[in-house]
Parts: sequence; structure tokens; C-alpha cells
Amino acid sequence: MKKYSITGYFLSFPAITLIIVIYLIPTFFVIFISFTDYTLVRDGYNFVGFEHYKNMVSDEVFINSLSVTFIYALLVLPAGFGLGLLIAIAIFEQKKFRSLLEVCYFMPVTSTLTAMALVWNALLDPIGVVNNTLSLAGIESLTFLGSQSLVLVSLALISLWGVIGFNMVLFLAGLTSIPSHLYDAGKIDGITSGIDKFLYITWPMLGPTSMFVAVTNSINAFKLFDIVAVLTQGGPDRASEVFLYLTYLEAFEYFNMGYASSLSIVFLGIIFVFALLQARFIDKKVTY
Repeated sequence: MKKYSITGYFLSFPAITLIIVIYLIPTFFVIFISFTDYTLVRDGYNFVGFEHYKNMVSDEVFINSLSVTFIYALLVLPAGFGLGLLIAIAIFEQKKFRSLLEVCYFMPVTSTLTAMALVWNALLDPIGVVNNTLSLAGIESLTFLGSQSLVLVSLALISLWGVIGFNMVLFLAGLTSIPSHLYDAGKIDGITSGIDKFLYITWPMLGPTSMFVAVTNSINAFKLFDIVAVLTQGGPDRASEVFLYLTYLEAFEYFNMGYASSLSIVFLGIIFVFALLQARFIDKKVTY
């Protein structure tokens, strides 16, 4: 038994080493820097304790970025979850062209979102395809990425285009794993309509998959950065300045590495708490 234990430690040593080097050590340094006034424009640093964290409470820019991130997440999460599930069920019921449909819906996931953001920028331009199409229907041209009221909705739609296919594949895997004899037993109990099958068999059995999709989508929603950096740079008037983009600005535009590090720690804490609460809440309703 001791021999097998040593072998297990030996085999896991490379993975443990990578985790320590790539994750734990950098995280330790970020925490350390968050308690200093370290910047990239001068040598040395001074310890400032919790000053950065105290300043966040009264920092309107920080509060704005936090609210923008939560609003974006509220737009993306329900739509991405619901549409992914709906498309997965529709494709699962198909007998013909199922593989083709799966590939078509999954293709956006394989695309580089930063590159595709440039395509979306052209499509949503005031003289782009989308506005030209709207003009044919008698609708005036809209500044999707230049309007404070439309920019978050536009970014959410772009993100949904990339995330629905990923959710669809996960839900398809969950649907495939549901034993067919449960539906046969349901027929004996009088569960015959499609809605009843979904409510009493499909949805409960998709519990573990739904929990995984919800948690991963939540983390990805809070990690929004690339399309903001490419399309809006936080504008107009900070209407799309999400949390990670603010952290990027503080670190690499204003060179306030101490404050940027404290923002990163707060961001990590928010994601951890949100994912934990979500997993705890959903786990109570999951059927394994």
C-alpha cells in the first residue's frame, strides 16, 4: 500500500508543481502587492495596509464598474442558459441533420471572440448590415455601441452568440445520459405530453448539468474583458466599463499596480462567493 501511495505522489507531482507555480505563487504576490503602493513608474514601494480596499468603498468608478458587470451578467446568464437548453432539446428531438445542426451552433465557440468582435463592430456600425436591414423595415439607424442605453445589450448579444453553442453541447450531453426507460415508465404513470415529460423527467435529470452550466456561465460573465477592450474601451461615458477592464486600466494605463492588485483580489472574492452560493442553492434542488 505504501508503494502505491509513493507512486501516486510521484505521478501527481508535475501537476501539483504547475498549480503552485502558475496559480498559488502569483496569487500570493498579487495579495502582497495589494497592500502596497507599488507602481510601474517608480522604484520601491511602501506598505499602505488596507488603504486600497477602503478607497474602493467611496470610489465611484469602482462602484460603476461593479454595477455594470452585474447588469451585464443579469442580461447574459438567463438568456444563455434558457436558449442553450431550448436549442439542445430541439436538436435532440431531430432525427435528420442533427450532426449538421450541432456543428453550426457550436462553430461560434471555436472562433476567436476578439477577431469576431471586429466583425460584429462592422455589422453594428451605423452604416452596417444590421442598421441597413432595420432601415428597410422603417426603423431609424441605431448606435448600438455608442449609446449608453444600448451598449450593454449589444455586448450581451455578442456574448450570447458565442456562448449558446457551448451550453447547447453541455445540455445535449445531459440529455443523452438520461435513461430512456424513465420516459417509458412515465408513460405508464400518464406522463405523455411534451411539457409533462420535461417538467417531471427531463428537467430533474438535468440537475447536475444545469448546475455546471449555471456556475461556469456565471464565472465567464464576470470575466468579460476582450470584447469590451476591442469594441468600446469602456465607453460611452463608462457605460460598458466592466470590472476586469477597470482593473486593466489601473494596471497598464495608470500603472497603479497596488490598486489593480486589490481590485483583482476583490474580483476573485466576488466570483468565489457568487459561485459558491449559486452551487449551494442549486445543489439542494439537484437530483443525482
